[in-house]
Amino acid sequence: MAVLSVYIINKAGGLIYQYDHNSSRPEIEKTFGYPLEVVLKVHDDKVVVAFGERDAIKVGHTVLGINGIQAEGRFLRDGRDILEVLAAEENYPINIKFGRPKLTTNEKIMLASMFHSLYTISCQLSPEPRSSGIEMLETDTFKLHCFQSMTGIKFIALTDPRQVGVDQLLKKLYEVYSDYALKNPFYSLDMPIRCELFETNLQVCIEQSERAATGM
Repeated sequence: MAVLSVYIINKAGGLIYQYDHNSSRPEIEKTFGYPLEVVLKVHDDKVVVAFGERDAIKVGHTVLGINGIQAEGRFLRDGRDILEVLAAEENYPINIKFGRPKLTTNEKIMLASMFHSLYTISCQLSPEPRSSGIEMLETDTFKLHCFQSMTGIKFIALTDPRQVGVDQLLKKLYEVYSDYALKNPFYSLDMPIRCELFETNLQVCIEQSERAATGM
């Protein structure tokens, strides 16, 4: 059980804080013969799997490296084009590392804005007035929990599906926000949070929640 990451979104939908706690992403490394058994394409300047799932390699996985050379976008660190390397039969057998890349700052900002819009839409779709909006979204690999304060600040936690006590964690994070961000004379409301005391206490709250969930 684990808390994966925390997002804080202001009332306008802007991302003002994000923290990755347990966001390690599995990597799969495999040696292939020619021709390559998966179909790759360039998407957002990355080489991704478009078709041909196998051996835990999934559609959407990105090429992270070839023969121990790290990928940087659609190119290897030595400057070679990844698709050109994989198209050349003389380069086989070839070792390819796949995985899901970490989100960039811009991608996190975009996702925060999208969630804010979905939250607003869910409130408008509710047949009853004063809907609480989205409180939890569940998938087979993680859960998204959301708590919105009276001032419209959203606290979001992505967790392991088995993690318990997340509602209490989110309310505790709101207390930490009130004590260490809002009371900071150098912090402007709705602006990105850059406060060491806030981040330290946020990490403590997450670790306490994880220990409580495991009974330690």
